[in-house]
Amino acid sequence: MNAEARELDKLVWEQTESRVRQGDLSSVRELGAQFAAELDAAVGRVRAYQGGLARIVRTLALTPGRESLAQLIRLLDECGPFGRSGTEPQFIASLLAEAQRPDELAELLYRRPVSDGLDALRACLFHELLLRGIDVKALRPVARQDWFALSWLPTDLRPFETDAPFPSRSVNGSAGGAWTGLGGEGRADPPTPRRHVPSSLRDIATVEVHEALVAAPSAGDFGDFGAWVFALEAPVEPALVPALVPSLPMKCVEGLGADARFAIARRSPADIWRILFSTASMGGVYGHGVHGAFGRRSAWWSLTGLSGAPLDASAQEVERQVLESTWFHFECDSAWFHNEIYDYGIVALSPDRCRLAVLAATCTD
Repeated sequence: MNAEARELDKLVWEQTESRVRQGDLSSVRELGAQFAAELDAAVGRVRAYQGGLARIVRTLALTPGRESLAQLIRLLDECGPFGRSGTEPQFIASLLAEAQRPDELAELLYRRPVSDGLDALRACLFHELLLRGIDVKALRPVARQDWFALSWLPTDLRPFETDAPFPSRSVNGSAGGAWTGLGGEGRADPPTPRRHVPSSLRDIATVEVHEALVAAPSAGDFGDFGAWVFALEAPVEPALVPALVPSLPMKCVEGLGADARFAIARRSPADIWRILFSTASMGGVYGHGVHGAFGRRSAWWSLTGLSGAPLDASAQEVERQVLESTWFHFECDSAWFHNEIYDYGIVALSPDRCRLAVLAATCTD
């Protein structure tokens, strides 16, 4: 609390108590009206300062060159880290990885005291560079922050973490969005009219598993999303999954007619990872996502829930389960899906073929 704030606090206490004792309640009301008006003006000024600061940080981060990078770091040293909208460490790290030279980032951000308050920025930058194909092991002294929330993630890209999509940004705007298109490859649509016999299976997802399943669309602030897990009575062949999915008790396929569109395709783990990563990192229509580093973490967390790996499993254990699972991507014309901008369903059949997990997400303006 600065001196001005302390004076205001003192004024309120002194004026209200004394005026109440004097029975002058109307002046207390007038004082309240004055403070309400000043508060509205102050909120407007705060928003203007926040927006201005975010634009300054964005301009410095996206202007290529050693000098702009040095000035941004100096600003953070003198006044930051900020952590407000548009100046979060994960966002700054994403901008820097897009616009600046990796060797200069390594020199100016990593060759400095570890107690400079920029640990979160460095932790996120490590993964932003890694996702963009930079050989971080050769980029000394860039290193993972082992204590940070992202330390569970592998220090190298795994085989299915390929072709990560990123937005293209400038000082004045950006372009990019979730990668959700189904396409024609690998299609296994069940013939229509489908024989609609509702499945007797029931969702067995616990609260914890459900939170893991929806990690990616939740991080991306998608409009609506849901997740379900079913224990199958006997192992199911992958070829039978496309016909089974529309019959499951899930809101995302509720009311789907026998002739309504239900499109589904076999997908590789890499395809599924790209959907999840783009969902979490770039967000839906009204969200900006959590950017590359935390987008990677959210994608892995959803993969954990979908594949059926234990929630306390290591990244290596999750990877093994992901690679041994069978994956599908689907779309349909049920009322739940908006089918306007971003819509997808993901199905994972476990390695033993006795567990089916589904994640569905939809977003529109």
